[in-house]
This record gives sequence, structure tokens and C-alpha cells, in this order.
Amino acid sequence: MRVKCSNYIKLEFPARSANESLARSAVAAFAAQLDPTLDELGDIKTAVSEAVTNAIVHAYPEQIGTVYLRAQITGGDTLELTVKDKGQGIADISQAMEPLYTTGGDDRSGMGFTIMESFMDNLHVRSVPGKGTTVNMRRRIRRKV
Repeated sequence: MRVKCSNYIKLEFPARSANESLARSAVAAFAAQLDPTLDELGDIKTAVSEAVTNAIVHAYPEQIGTVYLRAQITGGDTLELTVKDKGQGIADISQAMEPLYTTGGDDRSGMGFTIMESFMDNLHVRSVPGKGTTVNMRRRIRRKV
């Protein structure tokens, strides 16, 4: 069953580290309409940062590609996020999702997917080597009583 989308935004930007903060800010401003707590908003911003940083660092190691970001509200209380690239893809998603696994060198922690998974209600990763990766995340924002 497909849940109706009540609002959405789409962004497209070069895979440059300076644009990670743009993605965080845009999603935070968009999510504000759900009236999240500061903790919820912090979790969402962190998950977006991790997904966008993965695209910047891992999808396009030799070039500046494009990162595609979509945020939408579904069911009246759920934020759905999609971060997509058309980069080199992930050969083994299960391995890439293991804590501490990284292909980014010594300066990377290998915790990106683990952080996304812990801060969001749902995380799904699809990837095709040579064609890119799509990260879908979902977080329900509970109504204040």
C-alpha cells in the first residue's frame, strides 16, 4: 500500500563537502513542519549528514558527481528521505553496513550506515556497482500531546 505524500522537496547538488551542511539545513527546515523535538531533529540531521557524506566520499572518489536528495512527508507524521548518487556503487551492501567497515581510508570511521540505522526508524540501501546507490530512510515524528 502506498501512503499519500502531503509535501516534498527535491534538491540536487554537486558532491562537494561544503554541500553537506546545505543538505542538513534544508532537511531540518523541511522537517520542522512536523514539530519534531530538538533530539528528533538532531537525529534526522545526523542521518542526512551520514548519507550525503557517504555519497560525496565513496560514490565519486575521483570526480565531482551529483547528489540527489528528496524529503517528503507521508501519512501526516512520517518523514521519508532519499539520498541518491550515480557513482561507483557498492559491491557488497551487507559488508558495507557492518560497523567499522570502510573503503574511505584511515580518516573514516565506518559507522555511517550504523548511525543512520540507529537514528531512523527504517533504513534501506540499494546499489548497483558502476551505476550508483540509493539510501531510503524513514522517521515517524510523534505528535505532542
